[in-house]
Amino acid sequence: MAKFKAKKVENIEITGIADQGMSVGRTPEGEVIFVFGAVPGDIVDVVIYKKRKKTKIAKVEHFKKMSPQRVDPFCKHFTECGGCKWQNLSYEEQLRQKHTTVSDAMKRIGKLDNLEIAPVLGSMDQKYYRNKLEFTFSSQRWYTQEEIDNSGELDKEPALGFHIAGSFSKILDIEECYLQNDLSNKIRNFIRSFCIDHQLNFFNTITQEGFMRTMIVRNTQMGEWMLIIAVTRDDQKKIKLLCKSIMEEFPFITSLYYVVNGKKNDFLLDLDFHLYHGKPYIVEKLGAVSYKIGPKSFFQTNSIQAKTLFDTVVNFADFKGNDHVYDLYTGLGSIALYIAQHVKSVLGIEEIAAAIDDAKINAAFNKIENTSFYAGDVKNLLTPDFIANHPRPDIIITDPPRAGMHPDVVETLIQLSAKKIVYVSCNPATQARDLLLLSPKYKVTKMQPVDMFPHTHHIENIALLELID
Repeated sequence: MAKFKAKKVENIEITGIADQGMSVGRTPEGEVIFVFGAVPGDIVDVVIYKKRKKTKIAKVEHFKKMSPQRVDPFCKHFTECGGCKWQNLSYEEQLRQKHTTVSDAMKRIGKLDNLEIAPVLGSMDQKYYRNKLEFTFSSQRWYTQEEIDNSGELDKEPALGFHIAGSFSKILDIEECYLQNDLSNKIRNFIRSFCIDHQLNFFNTITQEGFMRTMIVRNTQMGEWMLIIAVTRDDQKKIKLLCKSIMEEFPFITSLYYVVNGKKNDFLLDLDFHLYHGKPYIVEKLGAVSYKIGPKSFFQTNSIQAKTLFDTVVNFADFKGNDHVYDLYTGLGSIALYIAQHVKSVLGIEEIAAAIDDAKINAAFNKIENTSFYAGDVKNLLTPDFIANHPRPDIIITDPPRAGMHPDVVETLIQLSAKKIVYVSCNPATQARDLLLLSPKYKVTKMQPVDMFPHTHHIENIALLELID
């Protein structure tokens, strides 16, 4: 196959946003083009450097007209970091573009041409909204092109930060991040300096050498903090030196864990977590429900918006007090426990067994007695025998992963014929596909997008489906 030859195209009007920090326009011939470095409203000359089956990838060569929706990025790492790629776009325009993303998916894939979609519920906080961040240690930080061009010989400085987008081994050293409470910055910067000063060597992904590997910082609205440090070997002298110093510097930390990870990958959930200090969990509270969050727990990463999302589910479902509810893909039961006070019973199903353990723990923690939780793949567990041995659902809540629901699950929902389905999705495209599959039996009557992740292309969407008489 011949190598694709770069091509310049002039006067491309940027009309929308895409993933990976790209924007969308069309060539004069009508071909879709994805562009790095532009925002909706820009008119640009671009260089196409990659061609896919039906699309082309380009980067801006020259701006003919700047979008009035452009704003100054607030983060010094903006051009290099893989996160917050839309901070150069006004938040109002981000919400408008996300609404368009949902609307286009529903019309193009879901065939819902006449559905009124409510305006996106924006995040109360556009900075410091995350309750969990993971950082990676690296023996050599990634240098920007400007640093390379302006320096003769670069020192091999270590890094504690984020992966460069699309690269496993390149780590951008982060001085200040606006995603989590600023105490997260103070914890990270202290640990970086302490480890350098005390020769606790940073990990090298290529040679698989070094001691410090990854760290996870979690916090809650209740003011509780969890810190998890991953190292490559069980060197108790070094581990205790580091952990003791962390607690002396940050005595407010609720839970301090360490993990020994000598594997070639950074996956931690299959390893033992060792509690060095404090409680084995931190507590988050949404409405009347308190959630114990352990080191392996999954929880919505924007707590304030999670409550907004859960309240929307309650509003859409319009519970009558005597409803039996199925909560599919329940995770640690966050929605199931939140709605329990409004219904007669909730049955939650989740594939990850550890999450189901968390759900049961949190049900007991809140003295909630009308929930039951089952571990297993929804498509395999939701059988006729299972359904026959449990109360038939009046309302179904489903919150599947990005891939959406398996066709067998869709067919089961059609057979169950619950009065309502509240479908929560992190991917409007697969949600629209599933809504179309459900359309012979259900009509979509309401839709509410919720922005959980400002400055990114991600959007949550909630749809209410009502049984057709």
